[in-house]
Amino acid sequence: MGCKSNQFESAVISETLIKNGFFHCDKQEECDIYILNSCTVTHKSDSEALYLLRNIKHKNPKVKTILTGCLAQVEKEELLKNDFVDIVLGNDEKLNIIKYLDNEKSCNITDLMKKSDFTPAELHDTTKTRANVKIQDGCDNRCSYCIIPFARGKSRSAEIDFIINQINDLVQQGFKEVVFTGIHIGQWGKEWGLSLIDLLKEIEEKTTVPRYRLGSLNPLEITDELLEFLKKSEKFCPHFHLSLQSACDKTLKSMNRFYNVEDYLKQIEKINMMFDLPFLGSDIITGFAGESDEDFEITRQNLEKSGLSRIHTFPYSRRKGTVGYNAPNQVDDKVKEERATFVKNISKQKYDEFVRKNIGHTVEILIEKHPDKLGQLKGVTRNYLTVTLNSKSTELLNSIVFAKITDYKNGKIFGELAV
Repeated sequence: MGCKSNQFESAVISETLIKNGFFHCDKQEECDIYILNSCTVTHKSDSEALYLLRNIKHKNPKVKTILTGCLAQVEKEELLKNDFVDIVLGNDEKLNIIKYLDNEKSCNITDLMKKSDFTPAELHDTTKTRANVKIQDGCDNRCSYCIIPFARGKSRSAEIDFIINQINDLVQQGFKEVVFTGIHIGQWGKEWGLSLIDLLKEIEEKTTVPRYRLGSLNPLEITDELLEFLKKSEKFCPHFHLSLQSACDKTLKSMNRFYNVEDYLKQIEKINMMFDLPFLGSDIITGFAGESDEDFEITRQNLEKSGLSRIHTFPYSRRKGTVGYNAPNQVDDKVKEERATFVKNISKQKYDEFVRKNIGHTVEILIEKHPDKLGQLKGVTRNYLTVTLNSKSTELLNSIVFAKITDYKNGKIFGELAV
């Protein structure tokens, strides 16, 4: 469940188990062990995790259930009060899961708030064409809505040599693109007086990976220096995901975010001018404590005039232990949902407009899927569009091709291979 860091770590868990003689079981009723790598960003994700564990135990009473991830890290021993939870493992422990499989009812959690070193983890999943590389963990910010720093600890960075070696290993395995993941990758190198651009310079110089993509960044971390560097790069995919959270200054202040809307709208405009059709994604939370109708209207207007390509939105969820949990003027759940629907509609309009700007352009595409029953390939452009191509060639999988984007209908983007 949850973010790309969790997805990466889930894949590491799976790979570790398979190397140690375990195999995936297709039927839940027949499996011996059920592992759930949880998210705790919202109450909904907590409820879903517990529902899944309760459901598997009902279907298969003999199964050993292991709950790990961010919910496990935050709730700890409390989770063992549920008869459908057998083992609770923290975010560090899950990367060494073999050690705990023989345990009975138990909880093993490292206090990540006291941890200062990055726990390295590598993935060698050759079934995909793009590889995730985890470069950072934790977060030093204390946004008033967010429980994740307590689930992931303080910011910790992977060593440059470890990252470089991992990328070069992946290139040797045939990967054409890597995606840098972490909880707050913009804080990479902070503990050593370094910044993300220092890492990217090393990657440009010491690896031959054809393409790399960055995870979510705080607007303050996208400096002019970083933009100028990325503009000159032949490896960087022009895909930015901005962690904005609101488009109203009052709400941003109450969220404990240290930037304003005018600055990041100018930044978005600058990125759109510097790069050729860059994809600009964003996160927006609706209904944070104290967000009035007037505040949301400001957010709506600013989002509509922004140069974003897509907006990921979700209603605010109160998390115990955060400042926002006890903040006054909590917004009604129905209002939160209605506001989220407004933003989703804006996002659809923005995305449709962005895709149509790409029609007629010949672009570079990394082919990710074999031809389907209709004889169609699928691949991803540098600017993060999934394009369907009419081709039955199985030899094109994991190759970089050029194609002209020709059409956009029913939510699908179509292209023709360049001759």
